[in-house]
Amino acid sequence: MNRYPLWKYILIAFVVVISTLYTLPNFFGEAPAVQVSGGKATIKVDATTRTRVQDALEAAKVTADGKVELEGNSVRARFSTTEVQKQAQAAISAALNPDKNDPSYVVALNLVPQTPQWLRSLHANPMYLGLDLRGGIHLMLQVDMAGAIDKRIDTLTSDIRTSLRGKDIRGRTAREGSAIVMRFSSAQAQLAARNLVSDEFGADLAAVESTQGTDYLVTATIKPDAIKRIQEAALKQNISTLNNRVNELGVAEPVIQQQGADRIVVQLPGVQDTATVKKIIGRIATLQVRMVDESSEGLAAERGQGAVPFGAERYLDRNGQAVIVKRDVILSGENLTDAQAGFDSQTQEPTVNLSLDAKGSRIFKDITRDNVGKRMAILLFEKGKGEVVTAPVIRSEIGGGRVQISGRMSTMEASDTALLLRAGSLAAPMEIIEERTIGPTLGADNIAKGFNSVIYGFLVIVAFMCVYYRFFGLISSIALSVNLLMLVSILSMIQATLTLPGMAAIALALGMAIDSNVLINERVREELRAGKSPQQAIHAGYENAWATILDSNITTLIAGIALLIFGSGPVRGFAVVHCLGILTSMFSAVLFSRGLVNLWYGGKKKLKDISIGAVWRPDGTVKPAQEDLEEDMQSAGIKPAQSATKNIATAGSGAKK
Repeated sequence: MNRYPLWKYILIAFVVVISTLYTLPNFFGEAPAVQVSGGKATIKVDATTRTRVQDALEAAKVTADGKVELEGNSVRARFSTTEVQKQAQAAISAALNPDKNDPSYVVALNLVPQTPQWLRSLHANPMYLGLDLRGGIHLMLQVDMAGAIDKRIDTLTSDIRTSLRGKDIRGRTAREGSAIVMRFSSAQAQLAARNLVSDEFGADLAAVESTQGTDYLVTATIKPDAIKRIQEAALKQNISTLNNRVNELGVAEPVIQQQGADRIVVQLPGVQDTATVKKIIGRIATLQVRMVDESSEGLAAERGQGAVPFGAERYLDRNGQAVIVKRDVILSGENLTDAQAGFDSQTQEPTVNLSLDAKGSRIFKDITRDNVGKRMAILLFEKGKGEVVTAPVIRSEIGGGRVQISGRMSTMEASDTALLLRAGSLAAPMEIIEERTIGPTLGADNIAKGFNSVIYGFLVIVAFMCVYYRFFGLISSIALSVNLLMLVSILSMIQATLTLPGMAAIALALGMAIDSNVLINERVREELRAGKSPQQAIHAGYENAWATILDSNITTLIAGIALLIFGSGPVRGFAVVHCLGILTSMFSAVLFSRGLVNLWYGGKKKLKDISIGAVWRPDGTVKPAQEDLEEDMQSAGIKPAQSATKNIATAGSGAKK
């Protein structure tokens, strides 16, 4: 009756072993480390960088705890204490960044797991710890919404100018304050321009006709609802860009989210150097495509023989040669959908292959068709400084939405340029209005308090269960241990971020998980009071309690899912642990605990007694189960036979505890 097939025992053993393996990494802790990553688009972190880091440590007589490792796009070195960590940072920074005003590498303080290699080979990694447990940097960024609107007005001005040229509507288009003013010499051109703005840009702009002297004007201004859309889009793009940039630099489990209408919260657990974080956030590359000014004044300025013409700017290419480009931006990073490094099929030179959106493809096709034989400059802006990546001559019309950048680039430069362009550009400038550093000591104190709360709660529950339910209480306690083991292992497998609310959810999960075992144990007692044999009572107790356990857990799970869907931040983290705890408790409390009971009692055919505590009378005294049955039969007017009473007494003798 109370026996599991072999496959169920194998399943239980497999779950316990896997849970143990993936829980182990959380007990090895973290070590102070120094992380080295590239500070410029042209800097590549590779095995040579690792060798330079090792040489710098040896020269400074600083010993790393283990090997200096190359992980992705960064080099990491572990150390025994934070004091040694800071000494190593100073030594590495001095060796790799001789020019402090223009550093080539970002040398950051970090914390890395000390998980053994054999566990890492199984992809067993510890849970990420949140800012409140691990320490790190908290920044509040204010997005310059006026800057986003200005940038949008500039883009619309350029787009309108291109559209008017494509429709052969001749006039002058310029931005005047927050308005776009188009001047024409005839009323027919004014009307055509007015219709064009309404048809192509009506979602964003409201156009008004007027006259000024002999000029016919069309003045376009941004609509209020378009301003709101621009601000929302700028905030979303900045969040996406920050996510991409921080992820590319290898910062573990960052939190980047919106707060309010124009603010962004950035949390970087494990990072202790605020200056380094600012460098990471500031490393945003922006792509711009402009035409080269090939007028006589522009060519003279390129040779250094004259001033830069009005409406143009001077930039340097990668060889230090001056290039005079027009101020009008044809395309920007907003029109870029992807960037990948590759090689030219004919020359085998390293290239950066760009993919443009539909709008960018149309503009690029029109520009290349109208400017065959002229030079077009592709500029990369990083840290506020622009550099001409290449300035090729347009040989023919280019369509299809794919553009190839080439010209005296190494494979490393092409790869890093593509990486930065994939990270995107900021839609609006930002400034830091709040910064806070949480030290690792405070984080360790929070971990200790949270860990103690879970352990003390667990021990109290175990003590109560063992005293009140005897051996069945011990089985329930073992099942509760397995539940905790499974919960921690799943959180480690999915690389969840554990915070203080998450630890509170673990403590709550333990209290809720034991409810299922209490229901089962009490049901077994009821069956014994009804006069069933111990084997029958165990079987009926688990079978009849399952429906109640399922109903109660489903209702609790619904509340957890609601928190998961509608909550954010700490509430969402609490909900994740809460929902997982419900699922693991159903496995441990029902399947695992019954497996132990079946293993212990199932092989005993003539079981006379089970250790499940006392079966109580309503008046508080203990009575055998068969007396309950006799009283029930007498109250119903049934006189039990002597032999039947004797048999019941024998079967229920195990309830006398």
